Amino acid sequence: MLRTWLIALMALTLWGCGESPTMAAKSRILLMGDSLMASNRGTGTAVADQIEAHLGEEVVDRSVAGARYFYTLPISGAAGMRLPAQYLSGNWEWVVMSGYGNDILFGCGCGKCDDEMNRLISADGSSGAIVDEVRFIRNSGARVVYTGYLRTPGFASPVERCGPIGTELDRRIALFAATDPGITFVSLADIVPSGDHSYHSADRIHPSPKGSAAIGAKVAAVIEGQ
Repeated sequence: MLRTWLIALMALTLWGCGESPTMAAKSRILLMGDSLMASNRGTGTAVADQIEAHLGEEVVDRSVAGARYFYTLPISGAAGMRLPAQYLSGNWEWVVMSGYGNDILFGCGCGKCDDEMNRLISADGSSGAIVDEVRFIRNSGARVVYTGYLRTPGFASPVERCGPIGTELDRRIALFAATDPGITFVSLADIVPSGDHSYHSADRIHPSPKGSAAIGAKVAAVIEGQ
């Protein structure tokens, strides 16, 4: 419990709880997620910043590093460590999301994860925490863009063994997205060329500014194309 609390405190200290609810009135795009989205915020080169640059409009970024679906601490959970708590009511046209990596990493250690995967989203893509959250957002009228995660082809990563699980979860989310034209799944598995470290930060887990730019470009292309 102490380790979980310390991780939560560090994440909220380093990456913050996202932008204020008062920003919601100025944008039609909300972004939620974990460190995939929150990385590089301090230098103005996070995914939300990149989407803003492409579209020429403001994105409300509520992402928090370390966020996950299954998170029990009440205060930090309400501040955004529990991913659904990042959502703000508003007249959103688009909600951009990432999430599942920390549930797999901390929930089952990227080992025997069948139960954790099924809690997140069933094999047929019809139920689970991800499905419940996306459907909740869709019921508000917003379209949803749900992203996967970067891969590390041609070089090692501390979370290398999570890759096959991520591929299966991506498949499930894509299957779910195919049932609703208002949901788009954006795979990030093909972004990083083999052996190219430049899309990742030094830890080989989180995106570098170049990686965030590539993710933001893919998301912006979906929004522009609708």
